[in-house]
Amino acid sequence: MLTDDPATPQAAAREAAAQEAAARAVDARLAARLGELRGACGWSLDELARRSGVSRSTLSRLERGEISPTAALLGRLCPVYGLTMSRLLGEVEAEPAQLVRAGEQSVWKDEDSGFVRRSVSPPHPGLRAEVVEGTLRPGAVIAYDAPPVPGMEQHIWVLEGAVEVTVQGARHLLAAGDALRFRLWGETRFHCPGPEPVRYAVVVVLP
Repeated sequence: MLTDDPATPQAAAREAAAQEAAARAVDARLAARLGELRGACGWSLDELARRSGVSRSTLSRLERGEISPTAALLGRLCPVYGLTMSRLLGEVEAEPAQLVRAGEQSVWKDEDSGFVRRSVSPPHPGLRAEVVEGTLRPGAVIAYDAPPVPGMEQHIWVLEGAVEVTVQGARHLLAAGDALRFRLWGETRFHCPGPEPVRYAVVVVLP
């Protein structure tokens, strides 16, 4: 007889299947939203490629939902549209509630870079701050050429492990409990030196 006990293999398989289906649905809505944003700007794929530095073929496949967006790819597109990654992802989800239970928080994974991003407090119209939890596997690197909104404020607080954060050329090695705050005008890079994964919180405050 089947049981709903989460410890059973059947329940675990159903949970994994549900999470995979949810991730595919988010990717599909994200692809559609990216196409809408480009259309609203009146840009061709060639023009967006010029502005973002992403190839036309990659943009075309992304908008058709043939490939999943990576953190690096979204990091190039968000500044072009003047959006933070959280706000872009928030646009393809339902209106966030004031109370967000742990099990209801949106989780997005970039399998290529080993980056997992949890929206602890999803962005909300009229509110400037949001809290994000990031996890990087050992050796993983994510980099952003420019902030989506110049001058945005960030606070990084390491919860577990260690992370090397480079902000506009200045390198900072943060261990568990360490915090770094800055206004962002240029490129950033996050690297997990290992040997363990790193888990950190990021508070983003728009100017």
